[in-house]
Amino acid sequence: MDETRNVKIQVKGVSKVFGKNPKSALELRDQGLKRPEILEKTGQTLGLSNISFDVYEGELLVIMGLSGSGKSTLIRCLNRLIDISDGDIIIDDEHIPSLSVKELLECRRRHFSMVFQNFALFPHKTVLQNAQFGLEIRGIAPAERDKTAREALTQVGLDGWEDAYPNQLSGGMQQRVGLARALANDASVLLMDEAFSALDPLIRKEMQEELLQLQSRMQKTTVFITHDLDEALNIGDRIVLLKDGEVVQIGTPEQILTQPADDYVRRFIEGVDRSRILTAESAMRPVRTTARNGDGPRTALHRMRENSVDSIYVTDRDRHLQGLLEAEEASRAVDAGADTISDYLTQDFRTVTRDEPLQNLFAMFSEKSFPIAVVDDEKRLLGVVVKGAVLDELARAGDQ
Repeated sequence: MDETRNVKIQVKGVSKVFGKNPKSALELRDQGLKRPEILEKTGQTLGLSNISFDVYEGELLVIMGLSGSGKSTLIRCLNRLIDISDGDIIIDDEHIPSLSVKELLECRRRHFSMVFQNFALFPHKTVLQNAQFGLEIRGIAPAERDKTAREALTQVGLDGWEDAYPNQLSGGMQQRVGLARALANDASVLLMDEAFSALDPLIRKEMQEELLQLQSRMQKTTVFITHDLDEALNIGDRIVLLKDGEVVQIGTPEQILTQPADDYVRRFIEGVDRSRILTAESAMRPVRTTARNGDGPRTALHRMRENSVDSIYVTDRDRHLQGLLEAEEASRAVDAGADTISDYLTQDFRTVTRDEPLQNLFAMFSEKSFPIAVVDDEKRLLGVVVKGAVLDELARAGDQ
């Protein structure tokens, strides 16, 4: 995740105590007592304890944990369906805990749409009417809400189903209606609470892929709750892993898999197919040396010899990748009396971004086994991946 992106939501030291005297529970927490001891001494449950993280604009952030970890409590605190006991939640400079009732309703309207596990559709309303519901509540004119709802249904692939009723739809289609309703409201943040948990595994996988495609098109800031690690790894830009109301680790799927914070996280990720999650970044190595497109062939050959390589990537001054020069071509340029190497470059090599799945890389190596170039969105050279590094990472993944 590019942390230069704008922060959409800030969660700062949020705690939630279920009970009549939260202050006493928090005081015991501050003395080092954990949830079971606080419950025993006060009869109160420490639902969340000192939770802090940011959600970036356009990010799909997954909050995950087992039953009782506090994940559903946390998502309800974000839009203040549940009041927090301590801390602050800020969205676009609005401090949610301090809003008046009127201000809170307006904030929810502008910022939050929710998609629930149980679909929450009205059985007596058609698909189109269900998709329109939030707009109807807001008093949007019939023609406008009809147009907006139809566009949202198109986004989720439900063209032609506008006049159907929920009981005529599969579970996956019903969840698409719920998603369309949330999109139609055009809130800035999508909150999804175990949205795919009620679906059978095949449909669930399809919905995950559709959510990723939708996210790619719309770049909607999304907070997704799940107890399923595979789901979190599959869809999350970052994951917030909770245990007993506390944050255990925050990181990308790759960071969770390769740099588990403690034994709990290590046990949590046991059995995960790491090769499916690891990316080119995990096997990327720094480039030993590069040449400039204005360099002469003797200079390029000298750099290859000094670094014991028989080819070299060529960039401009801003490290934008221009091509690759083989030693044989550099020698041919010397024999031809060429001043620069620019006419002797090949484009017969592969480039990937740092998030390319590692398991895809092995088949990319040519017979000459040039290192795969890892580039950013502007084609700047970030590093290289050699075949041995891919094999090593895949072997280590298999040993986990």
